[in-house]
Amino acid sequence: MTTAMEMPRVQECVVTACAYNHTSDCHAFAITIGSPDHAHCHTFVDLPVRGGIDSLTAQVGACQRSDCRHNSQLECRAPSIRVGPDNDMADCMTYASR
Repeated sequence: MTTAMEMPRVQECVVTACAYNHTSDCHAFAITIGSPDHAHCHTFVDLPVRGGIDSLTAQVGACQRSDCRHNSQLECRAPSIRVGPDNDMADCMTYASR
């Protein structure tokens, strides 16, 4: 079982339109990754206000991409991840198929 301290951190997020992004750092408590067709960041939200917890760097709370080599039982096992634009506005750039 993974504890909160072992959850991978969002090392960098270059999606500046996200309300949780503060200077390329994600400040959501945790993010969820995954869509049936690609590794979308489901926590992405485009709002004019900034949110999250300033003293915290986001971690990966859940990953629905079971076909990713970093995924084990829908938990991310990568040391850290990066989020950026790919198929969508905000995708996990660390995703790698098995």
